[in-house]
Amino acid sequence: MDQQKAMLFGAAAAVRLLLFTAFPSLPQLLAGRVEVSTPVTSFKRLQEGVFLYTHNVSPYDGGVYHQAPLLLPLFSLLPNPASSPFATNLLFTAVDLLGASALMQIADSGQSVVTRLFKSSRKDLRWSSAAIAATFLFSPFTITTCIARSTSALTNLFILTAMAKASQGASFTFIFAMAMASYLAMHPILLFPPLVLLCYDARTIKSKTAPNPLAFTATHVLGFAAACGGLLGLSALLTGSWEFLAATYGVRLLLPDLTPNVGLWWYFFTEMFDSFREFFLGVFWLHVASYMPGLTIRLRTQPLFVATTLTGIFAVFTPYPSAADASLYLSLVPLFRHLFPLMRYTFLASATILYASFLGPAFYYLWIYAGSGNANFFYAITLVWSLGLSIVVGDSLYAALRDELDVERPELRGKEVKRI
Repeated sequence: MDQQKAMLFGAAAAVRLLLFTAFPSLPQLLAGRVEVSTPVTSFKRLQEGVFLYTHNVSPYDGGVYHQAPLLLPLFSLLPNPASSPFATNLLFTAVDLLGASALMQIADSGQSVVTRLFKSSRKDLRWSSAAIAATFLFSPFTITTCIARSTSALTNLFILTAMAKASQGASFTFIFAMAMASYLAMHPILLFPPLVLLCYDARTIKSKTAPNPLAFTATHVLGFAAACGGLLGLSALLTGSWEFLAATYGVRLLLPDLTPNVGLWWYFFTEMFDSFREFFLGVFWLHVASYMPGLTIRLRTQPLFVATTLTGIFAVFTPYPSAADASLYLSLVPLFRHLFPLMRYTFLASATILYASFLGPAFYYLWIYAGSGNANFFYAITLVWSLGLSIVVGDSLYAALRDELDVERPELRGKEVKRI
């Protein structure tokens, strides 16, 4: 580890441990915020599950715990966070540092600007890996997620690790990290196709010979299926039954818990007639999944950008998004520094996200505590939040396509183009 990285990681760890120590009530406060903790990532619900697990009661009986079974033995080994929080605080701090290390590996791979099939004409316009890691480590959304001890931090770690190993062509570690991310949150499974392409490209560049595409794909798909199956089987052995499937993945798919969050689903399904519920659940999930095939096919030459864009789509359109999902996406966007001059709505997107970040807690307070507002107050500001992230996603897609056009048609560089 060089001196710059050591100083960066040391400062990030110091900030987190200082906040944990100086404000001992802050973790409990943030763990109760709907913008940070959701029913499927809440540390409070994890504690409830661990309590039931250590007392030989099924954590899925009460309908409160909706997280992966393998988290239970991990957190049961730690001291009680209520009386001895240091070990838990240190664990979540380490998770952020490991995620930043994986992000630096992605940046160092250079796959964001030069791939096997595409080389940006602006490839020299890059930020250092340390600067990109700093945007992740010192993002208010990342720090808030860490202090709240949301299990989204673990999901983000495995997604970043999967991206890092795919960009290096390390198949075994990539498959394991991808399986862990999918096991914890389910929706990261949609990242598998673009990351397999990324792994294939990286392996081809490293070995100077292209592996057989069908054999490579089949091997990775079977390996990924086996890893996921192994994790699910281990979970069934741990809990003694398969009831965890309905309590974890079933809750994400069917949305029985309509606790408010920063997403678009909860209010819509609160107002939905029961007779239409199944239809719109299918439509919403189809909408989320439909982006992956089109983006992967159209931007086949830039698989890392496809995976990054999908994380932004997850931050907007999944059932239980939080600040952690936005943190992951906004930390990956700086990898594509070369696209920034082509983006047209950077100020609008930044202002919209900042506007929603400050007013969101205020509108929730007016609704829940002051009683001077209603659910429309909070849902309106979550729409603004989603709009801001959507602008970044759409604008970066435009920039990537324009950058691709500049490579294919150099004579059009700098000229205005119109879609017909």
